[in-house]
Amino acid sequence: ITDKVGRRRTTLISDLITWSLPCLIWAISQNFTYFLVAAILNSAWRISHTSWTCLLVEDTDPKLLVDVYSWIYIANLIAGFVSPIGGLLIAQFTLVPTVRAMLFLAFIMMTVKFLETNAMTTETEQGLIRMEETRGEPLFSVLRGSTGVIKEIFHSRTVLSVTLLLAIVSIYRTVSGIFWPILVTEKLQIPAATLSLFQFARSAVMLVAFFTIMPRFRHTDPFRTMMGGFAGLLLSQLILIFAPVGSYLILLLSVAIEAISLPAVSTLLDKLMVVEVNAAERARMMALIYVLIIVLTSPFGWIGGQLSELNRTFPFVLIAAFLLLGAALTYVNGRQTHFASVEE
Repeated sequence: ITDKVGRRRTTLISDLITWSLPCLIWAISQNFTYFLVAAILNSAWRISHTSWTCLLVEDTDPKLLVDVYSWIYIANLIAGFVSPIGGLLIAQFTLVPTVRAMLFLAFIMMTVKFLETNAMTTETEQGLIRMEETRGEPLFSVLRGSTGVIKEIFHSRTVLSVTLLLAIVSIYRTVSGIFWPILVTEKLQIPAATLSLFQFARSAVMLVAFFTIMPRFRHTDPFRTMMGGFAGLLLSQLILIFAPVGSYLILLLSVAIEAISLPAVSTLLDKLMVVEVNAAERARMMALIYVLIIVLTSPFGWIGGQLSELNRTFPFVLIAAFLLLGAALTYVNGRQTHFASVEE
C-alpha cells in the first residue's frame, strides 16, 4: 500500500482510519460491539507506521537521524508528564465520562495532527519512484514480490542482526511492562500508590539523558554505544532481581540506570534499521521486519506469565538472558563491521 499509494497519502488515509475513527467510536461506544469494531480498525496502525517512517527518513540526512529519533522520544516523554491529569479528572468526574471526553479530545487532536502533517510534507523522492514503478500493477502482484524481500532480509547480516536486536528490545519492553508492577508490589512490597512516582522518575531521567548524553553519540561507533546500553539495561535488571524487600533507593537506582541506558539502544537501532535496509525496497522491508518482530515477541507475554507464577523474579531473569544475548550480538556485529571497514 505504501509503495502504490505513496508515503504521504498512505499516512494520511491510514492514520484517519486506524487512529481518528477508532477514538471517535470508543468515545461514543455503547456496548462491546463498538469496542470490537474500533479495536479491529486500530489494529491496522502498522500501515501508517511504515509509511510515516518512510516519509520521515527517506529525504533526511542520515547524520541527523539520531537527533530526529531523539526528538521523537523526547516528545513522547513530555506527553507522558501530563498523564497524571487523567487521574485527577477521574477522581473529579468519575471514570466513564472522563475517558469518553479524553477519547473525543484524542480524536480532535489526532485528526488535526494528521491533516497538518499532510499539509506540511511532500512525497519523498523514493516514494515517487516506487509509485511510478508500481503504477498499473495490481496490489497483490506487488505483494508477491515480498518473497525476494524476505530473502534479502535474511541474506543481509546487518539487517538480520538489527531485526533480532529490535525483537530482543521488544521482548524486554513487553515482559517488563507487564510484570514490573507485579514484582515491585508483590515481592518488593512497594505500595501500588507509589508506582507512578517511579514512572515519573524514569521519564525525567530519560529526558535528561536525551539532552545531555545522546548528543555525544552522533559521531561515535553505534555498536559500541549500543553495547554500553545493553550492559546498562542488564545491570538494571540484575539490581531489580536482587533488590531487598522495601528498598526504595535500590529500586530507584535500577530505574535510573534503565532510563539512561534505553535511549542508547532504542534510538541507534531505529537509525540503523532505516539506514541499512535497501532504499528501493524500504517500505516492504520495514513492514516485513515488523511482522518478524511481532511473531518473535508475541509468545513472551504468556511465557512471562508462566514464569511469574513460579517466581516473581523469573520474568526478569528471562529479560536479563535476552539482554545478554543482545549485548553479545551487538559485540559480534561491531567487530565484523570494524574488520570490514579496515579491509575496505
